[in-house]
Amino acid sequence: MPRYFLETSYRGTAYSGFQIQKNAVTIQSEIEKALSVFFKQPFSLTGASRTDTGVHALQNYFHFDTIEPLVNIRNSHQLEVLQVPVIGKEVGAAYNLNAILPHDIVIKRIFEVNADAHCRFDAVSREYEYFLYNKKNPFLADRAFFFPYSLDINKLNEAASLLLDYKDFTSFSKRNTQVNNFICGIQESTWVQQQETLVYHIKANRFLRGMVKGLVGTMLRVGTGKILVEEFDSIIKSKDCTKVDFSVPPHGLFLIKVNYA
Repeated sequence: MPRYFLETSYRGTAYSGFQIQKNAVTIQSEIEKALSVFFKQPFSLTGASRTDTGVHALQNYFHFDTIEPLVNIRNSHQLEVLQVPVIGKEVGAAYNLNAILPHDIVIKRIFEVNADAHCRFDAVSREYEYFLYNKKNPFLADRAFFFPYSLDINKLNEAASLLLDYKDFTSFSKRNTQVNNFICGIQESTWVQQQETLVYHIKANRFLRGMVKGLVGTMLRVGTGKILVEEFDSIIKSKDCTKVDFSVPPHGLFLIKVNYA
């Protein structure tokens, strides 16, 4: 049975997260609907990295199986198949699918992979960035957090660098999660000034529910002097999510990239 990866990008403002839910509009539900309309058969997608309500993505993936190759489902005039080294056969249906999808969801490409390839379990890391700005700007209002307070970027980076020394991030996972452990391997964690925005960049093999927002919100308390770096360190060790600030808004958060071997 052929298996395909689907690369997507989206603005999450209008959606109840990435994963399909009952009585809610999600990224997955909209893409499944578009695929079903175009290919005239039902589709069930598996996602690479879940994003919460209101969170955006520059890159995310689904995979799905079909009974027969997609090229056989549509005629060759409507669906071009290109030979692409390494990743297999890329399907040129993105234009048609994007015409069906809402304006805030984009399919970048669809390509055939090995039958046992898995977009979630084969991913070796994910990268997120959280954007803040401190001067009123109408062009940043829906994609960055307006935070008009003084921040010590050196203190922020002191706190961020501590994360590289830990594996257990129980403190930064919201309750009612279905994971069986809270172990994450963080590879990069840094704050960088980019023109009018202050950006937190983090790369890890996996993330917990609400983890990046919790990290950002709590580190902002360090950056404003409300808590010390040593107190932030104690919060990590405490494994107590009640000590973490998850209150930063989702619209500043972007899934930047999903990496594969």
